[in-house]
Amino acid sequence: MADCAQHEAILTTHSAAETQSLGARVAAHLRPGDMVRLYGELGAGKTTFIQGVAQGLEVEDYVTSPSFTIIHAHEGRFPLYHLDLYRLGPGDLDDIGIEEVIGSHSVVAVEWAERLPSELQGDGLEVEMGFTEREEQMRRIRLRGHGERLAAAVAALAGELDARAGS
Repeated sequence: MADCAQHEAILTTHSAAETQSLGARVAAHLRPGDMVRLYGELGAGKTTFIQGVAQGLEVEDYVTSPSFTIIHAHEGRFPLYHLDLYRLGPGDLDDIGIEEVIGSHSVVAVEWAERLPSELQGDGLEVEMGFTEREEQMRRIRLRGHGERLAAAVAALAGELDARAGS
């Protein structure tokens, strides 16, 4: 059962590089078994964020969206599975063996996580990404940690980024 602990931070990035950097900072808090669930419109920066997570996990290969292959597996400090559920319907999830991937000893990043059944979600990190009205490259990113460890990680990350902005 999911822990009730939750913390949220809302951030703005001004470029793809900043979005990747945020992903890398998030990766420092991830452990095998964690799930990162990404939400946002097409082009909102979900894959860019995961590229940063991959950098933070020391993945050496280039990370692209698995839109057509559904799942990409990457080796780093620990395995990273990158899933894109955009093209899948509810009945398709069983066919790709999603429960085995989610139950693995890896970090699992899921784009279009709203298509993931709630019983497969549990604790994890939600990343909601959206466009801002001010600049084409700016993104509004809401991080929400579910479970005690990831809630604390989001709180620490928000504090760290606030301190950097103030210096």
